Amino acid sequence: MTQEPHASGRSWSTWASFVVVFFVAAAALLGFVVLPIVQGQSAGLSAFAAICRSLGLQAGSPAARQPSSETAAQPVSMVAWTPQVIERLHHPNAERGKDIAGSICASCHGENGVSLGPQFPHMSGQSAFAIYKQLHDFKNGARVNEIMAAIVQDLDDEQMADVAAHFSALTKGALDPRTISSGDPDIVRLVEYGNSARGIPSCASCHGAHAGGPIETPTLAGQRQEYLLAQLDAFASGTRHNDIFNRMRGIAAKLQPGEMEKLAEYYSAVRLFRSQD
Repeated sequence: MTQEPHASGRSWSTWASFVVVFFVAAAALLGFVVLPIVQGQSAGLSAFAAICRSLGLQAGSPAARQPSSETAAQPVSMVAWTPQVIERLHHPNAERGKDIAGSICASCHGENGVSLGPQFPHMSGQSAFAIYKQLHDFKNGARVNEIMAAIVQDLDDEQMADVAAHFSALTKGALDPRTISSGDPDIVRLVEYGNSARGIPSCASCHGAHAGGPIETPTLAGQRQEYLLAQLDAFASGTRHNDIFNRMRGIAAKLQPGEMEKLAEYYSAVRLFRSQD
């Protein structure tokens, strides 16, 4: 009779342990299996993938070799707007800029910055900052063009700033208010207001006169239509990738081909006027 309380206590302890284990197992099953599967189904995950994620693992064996990309790394724009660069663009060596432009640029871009073929952009009146950035990108490979890459390899930063300032000074590029509202109404709205439903900002928010966009924003007014269309296509496809923060690639990818054509036509028709100051 002295052993009955001991046996009774051991029986109670066994049942208590069983209850604890049962609830722990039920909680683990609920937390790591049932709930992940239910939530995973709404997210389009398989049961196995959902359970693996709940455990902090990727689906499949953690020891399995992960897929790797064979895509080559692409150079990015390395232009830096240092006080020295900005000062040089504002106070260039005008004679040297003119000499460089005449000796190596004029054959494609014209002596006065008006290009000789549709595949070459006009330089006259272009933003000095935009020209400098593109020259810099051609040199470091962020923008790919065999002809331009070969031309700029022997130019240092000061020479690139000089030639950029030379072309910029030929004509002060700005939008002529008398022509800004002409063209296809849908395209004018895209230029002036963008399309928020499609995540497209207005072109004028960066490229408009005195818009206050990024310092390297180019002037589009009066540019060659063929060149503008080619660049929009290149940004949309990703073959041109020297836009900082993926700005133009993201925008161009949302444009329809017809919109690209009409935007190129619109900006090529906008006149430039010569500043009187």
